[in-house]
Amino acid sequence: MKVTLLGTGTSQGVPVIACECPVCHSLDYRDKRLRVSVHLEVNGKSFIIDSGPDFRQQVLRERIKKLDALVFTHEHKDHTAGMDDIRAFNFSQHKDMPVYAEERVINQLQKEFSYIFSGINYPGIPRVQLNPISEEPFEIEGVTFTPIRVQHYKLPVLGFRVGNFTYITDANFISAEEKKKIKGSDVIVLNALRREPHISHFSLSEAVQILEELQPKQAYLTHISHLLGFHAEVEKELPEFIKLGYDGLQFNC
Repeated sequence: MKVTLLGTGTSQGVPVIACECPVCHSLDYRDKRLRVSVHLEVNGKSFIIDSGPDFRQQVLRERIKKLDALVFTHEHKDHTAGMDDIRAFNFSQHKDMPVYAEERVINQLQKEFSYIFSGINYPGIPRVQLNPISEEPFEIEGVTFTPIRVQHYKLPVLGFRVGNFTYITDANFISAEEKKKIKGSDVIVLNALRREPHISHFSLSEAVQILEELQPKQAYLTHISHLLGFHAEVEKELPEFIKLGYDGLQFNC
């Protein structure tokens, strides 16, 4: 499996509009963070988890020519706002795009993108095939996705394990039972918003503590805000097996 981190930023991205902090003015390309998303290539199949506001830019940057399904972790705008741009794949692949999400998330997508589901079928609108999921494992094109239930403050969110790779974003709590599903992953991507505690995201120290408990061979941090600090400086503080993710980072697992 080849994994590409399409975006590693928080809901505002980095740099933040109108912000004058040193991180937002950094010249290090690793400090430029689009909204969080990931691309998986598994056995010739192509999947993207979350299509935020930067979806089009991310897909063009990585030259993704094929997409077999779009999977959603939850309904927040920084994870769903770019779904309209799947219509380019409708045109090139001549089929509806399979979309996988919880019922609650599907209901929100139908509100946010009401023109897709109105029944009017205006020419050029995205064409989607909705597939409700739960906490049970499911298959897409022969590839098994195992949902990981986490909490984003009071909002239930799904992470996903695919093979030996686990991806969790927008979380501040993972139960012991759900950690059992993650155990044994070779690579884990986990959110770490900033140094200070946050009501709905893991802080840097909290994320490190969880990763030290789960002990993957390699871990990357994502959903990073400008408040965390410079990529180059923060990474020096981390245990050897943990690194900061950055936009465009690719690895195999």
